[in-house]
Amino acid sequence: MTRVAINLQLDSEQRNALTDEFALCHDSEAPYSLVYQDNCLGLIQRDFAKMKPVVVDFVGGAVGHRRKFGGGRGQAIAKAVGLKKGANPSVIDATAGLGRDAFVLASLGCKVTMVERHPVVAALLADGLKRAQSDADIGAWVSERMRLVHSQGPDYLVSGAQADVVYLDPMYPHREKSAQVKKEMAIFQGLVGADLDSDALLAAAKQAALKRVVVKRPDYASPMAEQAPDSQIETKKNRFDLYIIQKPIAGES
Repeated sequence: MTRVAINLQLDSEQRNALTDEFALCHDSEAPYSLVYQDNCLGLIQRDFAKMKPVVVDFVGGAVGHRRKFGGGRGQAIAKAVGLKKGANPSVIDATAGLGRDAFVLASLGCKVTMVERHPVVAALLADGLKRAQSDADIGAWVSERMRLVHSQGPDYLVSGAQADVVYLDPMYPHREKSAQVKKEMAIFQGLVGADLDSDALLAAAKQAALKRVVVKRPDYASPMAEQAPDSQIETKKNRFDLYIIQKPIAGES
């Protein structure tokens, strides 16, 4: 596996743990750095040195606020994956990113497997997940409902993995006006790069999904892989494209 070079501003124990688990290598001249601040692993970029590190925080901040006041099962994402009374579909989030949507679905009752291809982002997710699992309020259900797989999305989906729903939110150019969001997304997109495997990813998702594939898109974006969805759920800035899976019944040709 090719190692990703990053400036690891960590002590030797922390550095060794990350390089072993996530195939990272230390480069003091790299434009991106991983740091520990306030007991959180964070990502910074030299060009935005005064900005707060990008971290995965499932306990507090915007994600914690959304868990408490975000609208529960009435949210568009909940409707998109088919959450309803008595139905908690299993979900593979094959483009986990910072894990925010995965956490929302888990908080509503879904068991979610987060798949993240980029080793730095996977390291951030692992750190955020570990802290959430040790939290007195949410740790029990986070441990039960959320797990992380460091893998290329298409590879994992065609390996025999299955879930009721495969959820995709591939990297796409953002147009938010907030300066903080702009900087965070600039760092994230600069590090991760564009998702160039959308055709393969959608095809693999359809193979792994038992009931549906859900693709989150900005309202201005074309359908993933130019494949028209079976239905859509629209929000103010985004939409969820739904691809309904009809698996053949055993014994039918």
